[in-house]
Amino acid sequence: MTVVPEAAVGYGASAAAGLAAVWGKVAGVVGADRVTCPGAETSGVPMSPLGPNAGLFRSRAVPGVVRPRSAEETRRVVELFAGAGGPAGLHAFSTGCNWGLGSREPARDGAVVLDLSGLNQVRDIDVAQGWAVVEAGVTQASLARLLEGSERMLNVTASSAHTSVVGNALDRGVGLRHQRVEDLTGLEVVLPDGELIRVGWWPEPGRPTPVYPHGLGPSLVQLFVQSDLGVVTAATVRLLPRPEALRVVRLNFTPDRVEPAAAVIRRWVSQGLARGVVKIYNAAAARAYGGAPGQYLAHVCVDGTREAVEALTGIVVDEAVSCGLFTAVSDTDAVDPGADNHDVAVRVERAYAGDPDPADVLFEAKTGRPAGRLDAEGGFLFFLPLVPFTGAALGRADELIEQVRAESGVRCGVTFHALSADVVDCVVTMRFARDDEEAARAHRALDRLYELFTAEGFIPYRLDVEHTEWAGRLAAGTGARAFARRLKDAVDPHHVIAAGRYA
Repeated sequence: MTVVPEAAVGYGASAAAGLAAVWGKVAGVVGADRVTCPGAETSGVPMSPLGPNAGLFRSRAVPGVVRPRSAEETRRVVELFAGAGGPAGLHAFSTGCNWGLGSREPARDGAVVLDLSGLNQVRDIDVAQGWAVVEAGVTQASLARLLEGSERMLNVTASSAHTSVVGNALDRGVGLRHQRVEDLTGLEVVLPDGELIRVGWWPEPGRPTPVYPHGLGPSLVQLFVQSDLGVVTAATVRLLPRPEALRVVRLNFTPDRVEPAAAVIRRWVSQGLARGVVKIYNAAAARAYGGAPGQYLAHVCVDGTREAVEALTGIVVDEAVSCGLFTAVSDTDAVDPGADNHDVAVRVERAYAGDPDPADVLFEAKTGRPAGRLDAEGGFLFFLPLVPFTGAALGRADELIEQVRAESGVRCGVTFHALSADVVDCVVTMRFARDDEEAARAHRALDRLYELFTAEGFIPYRLDVEHTEWAGRLAAGTGARAFARRLKDAVDPHHVIAAGRYA
């Protein structure tokens, strides 16, 4: 179990001397006001300057935080650490909003933290071709604002509008249109020796090449996804065509009908009746969206031309009613001001259309806190496995969640995201009171979820900071882990970039 006091990890004399030698040079690059070195206790144990985290994970021992404001400053900082004899590795985060998985915390003790939230510029944007060059600290809200009223939109997530576009994509976060890693077409990366490179597709002035991320030869963009091979400072992200019309069909059904209801919804996905990511909420998760008490709720998005939306919505609604599985079927909540769920339905449809809800109304309804206070006041954990999109598999996942509730007393919210007709991203959330006993109980439930789901073959696609060892336990493919280590040793022989959740 993982909820323990701050790490009591000291630093050897040589490492401390190496850090002391490099801090002044780092301050000369970014400014002394953008370097934070925690004070030391009498035991010589550095105190974490990262603050609390919503998951109540153990605070790592962090020797300092550096906040660069540009790719060039980031490059120079990495170069300084590369030439300092390895006094500490570097852990980078974008905006630090990785709630429920560790927030800003490194995977291990002893890493100097690079806070990239100051890299917050949208450097270039081309609506006609459908791309934008955004730095690591650019948020959903800031990029979506630039696209208002245009023919393009951002693939937004259902998280806070103030989360990073690049950071979430690099950890394979899920948007409402598809997994966000699919939106990455090019990356700007600082390598462990301080060299700055660009991989994938990048705009070239005077040479308007088609947007194609793979290029010639090995495709390198994915090498830096969930990776410790470099620090990503910016990315070229795909901007999606904005649909002419859009509607979300809301469906309620009882827990005993998970399997047949999922089978019906899967058919709609496989046959192209639904667009974007279909979302299925269990009773606990559905409350924030106005779901009927004790029932599941599904959101099925239909978009395209106005004529296509009218036709496809009619088919989905007719089939939903005629199959007799759903207790309520509605496609008019967003346009009917008198509907019980009108406000929520409007926000849901806007999110599918690229509006990340700058006021964070739905986000606060789900988490119980504003984004800026969640780490200090909330209690929140995530577990994120992939499940086959079959009625039987979703029913089995539901049984495992219920088993964890019976064993631990922790009630989990679950949202099934249909990434395709074959794969579902199962987002399991646990909210808990911010005290030691409740946090310990929630973490025991998290440990149990890892055990039960992986035994079933439902493997997580993202890890929190306390379950990094599962990357080795669950690695697929003969020799894959050994090859990844060879790449790490070749690119970063001095381990300048701190090993992360997946290494």
